[in-house]
Amino acid sequence: MTEDLNREDYDLEERKRESKYGKNYKWITLSNTTLGVLMASIDSSILIISLPAIFNGLGVNPLTPGNIALLLWLLLGYMIMSSVIVVTIGRLSDMFGRVKLYNLGFAIFAIGSTILYAVTYLFTGTTAVLLMIVFRLVQGFGGGFLFANGAAILTDAFPHDQRGTAMGINQIAAIMGGLIGLILGGILSAIDWHLIFLISVPVGILGAIWSYLALHEIAKIRENQKVDILGNVTFGVALTLILISMTYGLLPYGTSNTGWSSPYVIGGIVTGLLLLVAFVFIELRAKDPMFNLYLFKIRAFSAGILSLFLAGIARGGLQFMLIIWLQGIWLPLHGVSFVNTPLRAGIDMIPLLLGFLVMGPVAGHLSDKYGARLFSTLGMIINVVGFLLLMALPVNFSYPVFALIIFVLGIGQGMFAAPNTTSVMNAVPPEHRGITAGMRATFTNMSFMFSIVIFFTLLVIGLGTALPGALYTGLIAQSVPTAAAHAVSQLPPTSALFAALLGYNPMLTLLPHNVTAVIPKTNLTVITGNEFFPNLVSAPFADGIHSVLIAAIIMSAIAAVASALRGKRFVYGRK
Repeated sequence: MTEDLNREDYDLEERKRESKYGKNYKWITLSNTTLGVLMASIDSSILIISLPAIFNGLGVNPLTPGNIALLLWLLLGYMIMSSVIVVTIGRLSDMFGRVKLYNLGFAIFAIGSTILYAVTYLFTGTTAVLLMIVFRLVQGFGGGFLFANGAAILTDAFPHDQRGTAMGINQIAAIMGGLIGLILGGILSAIDWHLIFLISVPVGILGAIWSYLALHEIAKIRENQKVDILGNVTFGVALTLILISMTYGLLPYGTSNTGWSSPYVIGGIVTGLLLLVAFVFIELRAKDPMFNLYLFKIRAFSAGILSLFLAGIARGGLQFMLIIWLQGIWLPLHGVSFVNTPLRAGIDMIPLLLGFLVMGPVAGHLSDKYGARLFSTLGMIINVVGFLLLMALPVNFSYPVFALIIFVLGIGQGMFAAPNTTSVMNAVPPEHRGITAGMRATFTNMSFMFSIVIFFTLLVIGLGTALPGALYTGLIAQSVPTAAAHAVSQLPPTSALFAALLGYNPMLTLLPHNVTAVIPKTNLTVITGNEFFPNLVSAPFADGIHSVLIAAIIMSAIAAVASALRGKRFVYGRK
């Protein structure tokens, strides 16, 4: 721990920093780290909408049983990789230099993006998909360096009374990147799917050169520290096992609609949790631990991390469920063809982004003056209200009402994000900012993974109860042979949900070709039209989405309580 500084000494340090690096250095830092987190966030979501064009271009059907695992790895591998490494990178950054490792991350990201773009032209079929997964993991590895160091570098560069504003702008880029990725993926895939992988190449190269030339190592490097190899390996293996097992929990297993009964999934999660317990004991006894667990004794840190994690699960689940709601039901019912629903869903989600854009910088600026507790707590309370309003909506809602509700949710999320991040970063000693930023990034990325797993599972369970009967009755009414109707109705809902998410016609995906060949043309037109599947799935989906929203309300409410209990405004080193 560093010794506390009185106010005069602390302000003197800030003036020395400005004198050495210039008054504009903090803004250079903000612009570069914002570019880094924006690009990393765009790459985390750009494939969601563009996957159909990518798989069609490669000649691979992603929805066949053997290829769904490839689909999941291509979609989630980037986030798994960045989630696993960010804490380790944060610790190494405290030891060897935050800017140095940030620059290295930008370079790795640029190299991975360049090779990935080349792969899309040089290979086809399953080989191309496997290579793309490998270099998406390389991108995620580089992106992990950016996620792990951005907040710490900003905290080093900005005085304490401007950090909230800086974090607000940076957090906007992180959230905005996710939505921009959805829209950009739809636009580029409509032009040429190869462009999806080209866009990160020049940005990665220019960003790497810019960061190398412009950023300076402000934080003191911690000398005579050893790398906690056992702690790093234990934590990395634990997190990898848990995240991969949870990913495979989304896939059907045996007669179950999900994989949670699979011994491999159960064994992976249990082993991962046991390794995390071992990690705690290792860290408490390590001379130079990977993560100083005593930081959790700082109330502002522990409350901020807990609320961040819960709020992230609620936010990620919200975005994922709203996309399925729009693409699988609402947009087809309003005349949009399934192939065009991914891009339209991204556009219809813009009010959520606008709410965040409006409130993010404002809340960050105000938290510099008045502290984080009021704004972060109120933001989560607004989220609770927003989720309650969504529960009151019918499945086939009025868009202006829907847009207003998600705008309010964006306001709540914007009010929470920057103040909470600033509070966490301000609460820790300067020499622990790298590992703190890494821990914050880990919980942020994990919350996204957890949200998909938890809410997708709740939705599948809800659909699995009511959908088979509704599907069987609807198909029989359209002259589908009894045996075929029964077989289709017993398929796991996973395939239909993934089809809707990716812009495929769900019924064409579920019905075998030999069955569509014998169905009267008039009936087949009805079955594969815009209204059959949405009307069929609306009632079961309403049950599933209510379960999802109840879970989101509970998590947001707990996050609000945690935020309220973070204590008064606290900046480490200021008396």
